Amino acid sequence: MLVELLLFSSVLLSCICNGNAGVTSAFVRNEWPSVDIALDDQAIAVPEGYNAPQQVHITQGDYDGKAVIVSWITADEPGSNKVRYGLSDGKYHFTSEGIMQKYTFYNYTSGYIHHCLLDDLQYDTKYYYEVDAGNSSRRFWFHTPPPIDLDAPYRFGIIGDLGQTYNSISTLEHSLQLDAETILYVGDLSYADRYKYHDVGVRWDSWGRLAERSAAYQPWIWVAGNHEIEYFPYMGEVIPFRNYVYRYPTPHHTSGSSNPLWYAVRRASAHIIVLSTYSPFVKYTPQWSWLKEEFERVDRVKTPWLIVLMHAPMYNSYNSHFMEGESMRFVFESWFCRYKVDVVFAGHVHAYERSYRVSNIKYNVSSGTSYAAPDKSAPVYITVGDGGNKGGLATSFKYPQPNYCAFREASYGHSTLEIKNRTHALYHWNRNDDGKQVPTDQMVLHNQYW
Repeated sequence: MLVELLLFSSVLLSCICNGNAGVTSAFVRNEWPSVDIALDDQAIAVPEGYNAPQQVHITQGDYDGKAVIVSWITADEPGSNKVRYGLSDGKYHFTSEGIMQKYTFYNYTSGYIHHCLLDDLQYDTKYYYEVDAGNSSRRFWFHTPPPIDLDAPYRFGIIGDLGQTYNSISTLEHSLQLDAETILYVGDLSYADRYKYHDVGVRWDSWGRLAERSAAYQPWIWVAGNHEIEYFPYMGEVIPFRNYVYRYPTPHHTSGSSNPLWYAVRRASAHIIVLSTYSPFVKYTPQWSWLKEEFERVDRVKTPWLIVLMHAPMYNSYNSHFMEGESMRFVFESWFCRYKVDVVFAGHVHAYERSYRVSNIKYNVSSGTSYAAPDKSAPVYITVGDGGNKGGLATSFKYPQPNYCAFREASYGHSTLEIKNRTHALYHWNRNDDGKQVPTDQMVLHNQYW
């Protein structure tokens, strides 16, 4: 109770009025070197056992949270495509068989990639599962969400731009301490595109082993970022998103999407829409047409919380990537306000930022306000591109601080959104300060519809 009172107080102090000046944190990050961990580091070690399943990760497998897609890789031979699962550890009453595929990227050949759908699951139930590789197997577990319901409580973790440095490990370890039930991942996974030739694929493998400590137990809702494009004509690789799409499936078909890069899921009391910043989105493109229909499907009586995920932020007050989300803002912002989106999470900028509720929908080339103005129907825009990647932090701010910016800090961290009921959620951002979890920015999020 005391924590909630403190959070309410923080809102009164920092967000009484959208017009108030925001805060630029004076904290200076004493960061570890932004270099990728070595391939022989224990944090990304290949699991013991011949052909042992590795890079295990799960995501939602349907529209409403009663299915899970389990993915893994076997390096030496195909092994089995089966996942055994049940309600007790070591006692598996169900078996599902998936598919296996592999691909080449320049002169790199992937391991055997397996995807297996576990469907018709019970809500609010802990499942134990075993990934079978024939000669060896590994065991994990996951917890299904509660039924779709108006007042279903739920806790999301939000991570972006993680990479595979020692700062990345810190972010992962701290996020695990917060007991998030699902991770909303806002793009830029491995940063393997910073390498060349064979090492691109190798660094996708190492990242998969790094993320497994969380992604094998908590469903990650995936967003594709610019570092997933991997358009390399000099290597003869000109099909974008190949490594990403082969390794990280999404349940796009269940929401009527024609492409795995944009889709929607419902989970507990939240309707989550995933957009692709780096795919066509202007009027009449497949993504535009799909989003128009998806917004019309949203039922705020069943899922009161409407969350949008994307990679490049629409509002950004750093010099890094400034205005890169402007074209998508111009196309979709009016819809966000019309349908009363509660919060938009993005990454891309390697820092943290939270906006007031503002919009720029009254502006056009001939008239209207040419700057963002307070708008009670607008979402809160939050940038969480601070996972810890090799690119380092964005430390150069725009001055004077724009009127839309409520709080910003150039540091590494992650966020948590804890939905309490149909009307309120608690949001906080945690700074990873020298190996310690430090809550830094927080607010009570009021539901836009209710």
